[in-house]
Amino acid sequence: MTLSKGFEVEIYTGTPTGEIVGFSDRIVANLDGFVREPDARNVEYTTAPLKRYEQLLCELVRPRQTLRSYLKTLGNYTLIPGSTLSLGDTQTFYRSDPQNPYHTFIEQTYHTDVVTASIHINIGISDPETLMRACRLIHMEASLYLALTASSPFLAGAVTGQHSTRWSLFPKTPKVVPLFTSHQHHIDWMEAQLAAGAMRNVRHLWSSVRPNGDRRPYCLNRLELRICDLVINPLHLLAITALLEARLLQMMADPLLDPLTASQLNKTSRADDLIKIADANEKAVAKSSLDAQVHHWYDGRPLTARHWIQDLYETLWPIAHQNGFGCFLTPISKILENGNEAQRWLALHEQGFSVPTIISRAVDEAEQQDQMLAEELCLPCLA
Repeated sequence: MTLSKGFEVEIYTGTPTGEIVGFSDRIVANLDGFVREPDARNVEYTTAPLKRYEQLLCELVRPRQTLRSYLKTLGNYTLIPGSTLSLGDTQTFYRSDPQNPYHTFIEQTYHTDVVTASIHINIGISDPETLMRACRLIHMEASLYLALTASSPFLAGAVTGQHSTRWSLFPKTPKVVPLFTSHQHHIDWMEAQLAAGAMRNVRHLWSSVRPNGDRRPYCLNRLELRICDLVINPLHLLAITALLEARLLQMMADPLLDPLTASQLNKTSRADDLIKIADANEKAVAKSSLDAQVHHWYDGRPLTARHWIQDLYETLWPIAHQNGFGCFLTPISKILENGNEAQRWLALHEQGFSVPTIISRAVDEAEQQDQMLAEELCLPCLA
């Protein structure tokens, strides 16, 4: 058994030296499959929901190759890794659509704190109650996926002290999102937030994970993990997705795997305690990613994010292998051993490399990597 998977990929455009420059209005006007973000400096593309990881790899890489080719027609421009404005202007909001009232609201309310790039991972789950249980579990473990993906240690050319500056700045909305006990609980809560003005529209639920579908909150068909920084390496992104899918398959096979019922925390305040643990874990991981000390939702015990992920990996590998995608999960070990992108960049900075040099190198590596994957893996898939 495998689940359908798809990605929403937000990515910056700019110069090979890492300066971020906005072109989303022109990109959307001239290329199919891309949509604009409120600020013109990043652009988004979405992959179709697919079950095979081989196909997903090509769907991740091909649009980037198309986009790089188009950017070259505008000048010496390319795609920039990272999830924050590592270099350039962090004070000005460069509107991609000045006439859009929702974009006006975002600019005036959040300013450039939301001018970030990220990956949203969508996993298809059609049964609404199973979906709610999946959201409860992944809400409690979302920080682990941020730990694997952190790629925003710089802002405006400086080290920020955070591995995911993006998540430390991002305005989660509403500020407190519960563990939904049922689909009806989710519907009632969403309607109350909209009526109170805490959310502008059904899209304005900016949390680490949320249920999604064609007519929110009534018709839902997928879990959307929103916490991840941009993962520029497609094989690493597929490995993180495989970890998530295997965890959800494990949950589906075990009805008792539910934080609201399985947790050993105090029953009378369990839901509130769980939310506090999840929020504290996300803050700790935004700062220190894999090295962060977090607390397990099951019994509150402290451990590092790296050790928790390693435990999950060892438990979930047989499930991934049994369902035919074990090979796509294995790069998790490499991330745990070598560090995520933020940690690798910070190691270079400690060795004396400047932020522009680090980003410029990352730009070159990402382009070469995508080219290699397109030639060696995607073209044979199409043959």
